[in-house]
Amino acid sequence: MKYIVLIILLLSSNLADAQNNKFDNLYEFTYSELKNKFYDYYDYNKTSDAKQIATYYLQKAKKEKNTLEIAEGYILVHFYEEYPTALKYLDSLTIITKNIKGNLYPARTYLTKGNLYYKQDNLKAALDNYILGLKYAKEQHDEKQTAYANMNIAYINSYIGKNTEAAKTFRYYLYNGNKITDDYQHNQMRIALISCYLEINKLDSANILIKEGQKAIFTGKNKYDPDLYSYLAGTYDLKLKAYDTAIIKLSNAYTYFANNNENINANYALYNLGKAYQGIKNEEKVIESYIKLDSNVQKYNITFPDLREVYTYLIDYYKANNNQQKQLYYIDRFLIVDKKLDEQIQYLSTELPKKYDTPNLLQEKEDIIEKLEIRKKVLYISVGVLLLILLFIIYLYYKSKKTEKEQRKIAQDLISLVEKRNIEEGNTDEKKEANDIEIIHLAIPEQSEQNDKTSKVISEEVTQFILQELRIFESRELFLNKGVTLASLAKNIKTNTAYLSEIINTHKGKNFASYLNDLRIDFALNRLVKDKKFRSYKLSVIAEELGYNNEQAFSLAFKKKTGTTLSMYIKEIDNLNDSQNNHN
Repeated sequence: MKYIVLIILLLSSNLADAQNNKFDNLYEFTYSELKNKFYDYYDYNKTSDAKQIATYYLQKAKKEKNTLEIAEGYILVHFYEEYPTALKYLDSLTIITKNIKGNLYPARTYLTKGNLYYKQDNLKAALDNYILGLKYAKEQHDEKQTAYANMNIAYINSYIGKNTEAAKTFRYYLYNGNKITDDYQHNQMRIALISCYLEINKLDSANILIKEGQKAIFTGKNKYDPDLYSYLAGTYDLKLKAYDTAIIKLSNAYTYFANNNENINANYALYNLGKAYQGIKNEEKVIESYIKLDSNVQKYNITFPDLREVYTYLIDYYKANNNQQKQLYYIDRFLIVDKKLDEQIQYLSTELPKKYDTPNLLQEKEDIIEKLEIRKKVLYISVGVLLLILLFIIYLYYKSKKTEKEQRKIAQDLISLVEKRNIEEGNTDEKKEANDIEIIHLAIPEQSEQNDKTSKVISEEVTQFILQELRIFESRELFLNKGVTLASLAKNIKTNTAYLSEIINTHKGKNFASYLNDLRIDFALNRLVKDKKFRSYKLSVIAEELGYNNEQAFSLAFKKKTGTTLSMYIKEIDNLNDSQNNHN
């Protein structure tokens, strides 16, 4: 589980007392006291107050030309700036600390940048900066910053599903971080460990820590905690299938997160709310939660792996409800999110073991040897993967060429059949009766025993009357009208839908939908050959001319019926005409 509660680099130990007169006497405070006041407001989500402290801090440092404190001021002010501005502050931090001696920088710069990238869902850049921060922290023997790097990398491990590994880190610093973490950070370790336990179904351990955290709220500082623990408790109830209590807790948590722009946690609350509503089979609420979740994902462009389940559910729901427009929409959304997740998770899954796990394991004698072996394996695997990808691309290429060739052949055969039929029909009045002929390459079924049974049910007089009306329907090309249904046609020819359906099934050898579709496709095949202007129309216009509601429905119907695509059919007609013109 991914929480935006990353370990903030608090390198001061004593907290200043809150002052009644907040800002009139800021000049009386030292840098250390100002910093502690800032984090005090930050912990309570007092954004405006914290921002004023940060701004004053930076102004004071610049006025006094105190390089180290200017650097600290850049870190403080970046917390409340939009991403591009925040990144500029941290770039300034890199420049100004370049020549500062000591063990604080550049490790702190990289770790702070990593947190900023993490919040923007750029986990690739976040990981790269954490790794650099860890490298310099180790070189400088800085125990605190080494710990902060390990903790934040553990969040990334949790994000990609390696919750067992992440839990080891969080558990270690929860119970062995007295000299490293303050109360706020200690609480974040507890929250992170609860999240991992819930993911790996260590529910008893999770519940113990949830109760411990809820008890500590009354003596803690952060007003954010009650709602976050409400979320964790709701997730715990969800795991126990106590759906009703889970919904109450998760709803309360979501309301808080949404109102306080805690977008990531709000999205997780929506996801688990959807799961809880699935548990009580309230499909309407599931869809409501997931649609809202998708809207948030689009707005903030922040994703997490469980989103795949969300889009799969939405796709299946609208498919079951025959809403193709929504179905296609969420297929597109799934593909966009899935691509981003694939790129991100693939990178993290590859780089985490290579840049973090392996170096941690290989600090003994075999370090160099084992690294070389791993590089060889990576090289062989890379070459193998590249070969497989190349073979797969070649396979797809030849498959597409084969498919194109088959579709071209089908299109050519269709054109020949249409032209042959037109020649046979000539310019006689039979041209209007051409629609009685079934679509190319389909034979009219012979009279069967079923026909005999039908004729006993429907009188011969009624049968002939309906067949005559169908001939009129076909010859006048009324099937091109939009919105033609079995019911509307039955009404027009003054019969009932049961008779009409039965006669179409018996005498045309197909149901009404297929009958209507065949007439339209047959008409399209013929007109496209004859009418150059018609071929130049946009697909949407052709579809509308043929009575289809949208171009997708027409394209699918054309491909299904003929075995080739409309574009290929038109292309072959044009090729044939060009060839004939050249001969002439």
